[in-house]
Amino acid sequence: MKSELIVDVQSSEVSIALLEDSRLVSLQKESRNLAYAVGDIYLAKVKKLMPGLNAAFVNVGYDKDAFLHYLDLGSRFSSYAEFVSELLSDKKKVPQLSKMKLKPEIDKHGAIPDHLTAGQELLVQIVKEPISSKGPRLTTEITFTGRYLVLIPFSDKISISQKIKTSEEKVRLRQLVESIRPKNFGVIVRTSAEGKKVAELNNELKTLLHCWESTIEKAQKAEVPSLIFEEESRIVGVLRDIFSPTFEDIYVNDPEIKEQIDKYVSLIAPDRKEIVKLYSGDQPIFDHFNITKQIKSSFGKTVSFRSGAYIIIEHTEALHVIDVNSGNRAKAGNDQESNALEVNLRAADEIARQLRLRDMGGIIVIDFIDMNKAEHRQKLYEHMKEVMSNDRARHNILPLSKFGLMQITRQRVRPALDIVTTETCPSCYGKGEVQPSLLFTDTLREKIDYMVNDLSIKDFIVYVHPFVDAYLKKGFISLARRWKFQIGGSFKILPDQSLAYLQYRIIDKDKNEVDLKEEKDLETSTSKTKSKAKTRGTED
Repeated sequence: MKSELIVDVQSSEVSIALLEDSRLVSLQKESRNLAYAVGDIYLAKVKKLMPGLNAAFVNVGYDKDAFLHYLDLGSRFSSYAEFVSELLSDKKKVPQLSKMKLKPEIDKHGAIPDHLTAGQELLVQIVKEPISSKGPRLTTEITFTGRYLVLIPFSDKISISQKIKTSEEKVRLRQLVESIRPKNFGVIVRTSAEGKKVAELNNELKTLLHCWESTIEKAQKAEVPSLIFEEESRIVGVLRDIFSPTFEDIYVNDPEIKEQIDKYVSLIAPDRKEIVKLYSGDQPIFDHFNITKQIKSSFGKTVSFRSGAYIIIEHTEALHVIDVNSGNRAKAGNDQESNALEVNLRAADEIARQLRLRDMGGIIVIDFIDMNKAEHRQKLYEHMKEVMSNDRARHNILPLSKFGLMQITRQRVRPALDIVTTETCPSCYGKGEVQPSLLFTDTLREKIDYMVNDLSIKDFIVYVHPFVDAYLKKGFISLARRWKFQIGGSFKILPDQSLAYLQYRIIDKDKNEVDLKEEKDLETSTSKTKSKAKTRGTED
């Protein structure tokens, strides 16, 4: 299976698409100025205790108070609380965790008022981003995640990934980590550490320890609430979780981000650093790799998958509901039971892909087509477990109920990725009346003439819908060719599949978008408004 990673860097966000045999299986979007992301560490203050919930609301600076449950305090909270108190009380001396004597673990069935008080200052880490009307969810069990290891202060345990199967390798890694682990720091050994040498693990452990030291130093000087630790690059953070040595290519359209990815890949897989490639084409990178079209067809309410069959996906506050339909699919010679089984198996493939693609979490209820035979229901259950085995998110799948429903719980740490595939009309913005489409080319020519002759911007790219692009370039002496001759400049007209029919966007040579609506359209609309006002005044 050919795996490729495509990174589309825009001014406001970065989109990372994972392709398997050119088919989109995972899409992640990260804002470039995102706050309150999973893994961020804040110096925060307890706002109020909620004994009925056995939890506390904590001020981390978000507009909604963050939620800290008793179970998220961690078993070593007593040691943690003593350390944080000493850290924040003496601004001149940084306490050494390795020299501390850890206190006994707290009671799993204890109460939040026994350990926290209103106004208490804490170091907290985001474990779940703000979703819907809820604020972030927090933990005081701080962790620092690397490619091979996860460092856990105030712990003395070493845990090995369950995906490492051989007992010999587990013993080797445990002994190796024990020899380099500092006192009072626990370590989780990740699956990617399998087969790695002590030097590689030791280097990463030192990096994670440095992150811990710089975090507590920053916390000592910070005001409450404030961010005291975040990933150096969110793009590298996302890449760390999904990177696989089996990737054949990683394409990125930004030189600066390419350098960051180059550096990361050189550290974890020096022999694979040549797979990182800079895409410098004028065509949008997602269009070039046929990702835009796949996004448009995969993120709607209704998703077709084979021979007329389709699924309908609905989202509610509490759960996601998926309905499987056979559509107009019919095979001569096959009975209804066999058809139902085949459609359900193919639907399971698509549903497993959709869960990863949309990052759907929480409770998912699937209404498959009814099947009478118990062996067919069992076969569908086993198939769903198999196709979900590659999903990195923790999940649990229950067999079909007597009503033919399958229930899945899937780890949710971020809001589900919801991409609107319908397009707002760029002419009327949803009001229902549009400018004549026949005149769109005249409007576009005016924009280009305004760029070249009024703004003196000669070198730029005009992106339009592929149908409009084909029309402008039709024939030997096309409209596009005539415009270049009449207007001048060295502009290009290129198709962009993400645009609506009468939509356009202009990018200058520095990859910055030029917003002509502010400069040209508003002047036109203002002058029209004034002329109408004059006409009314004359009539009156």
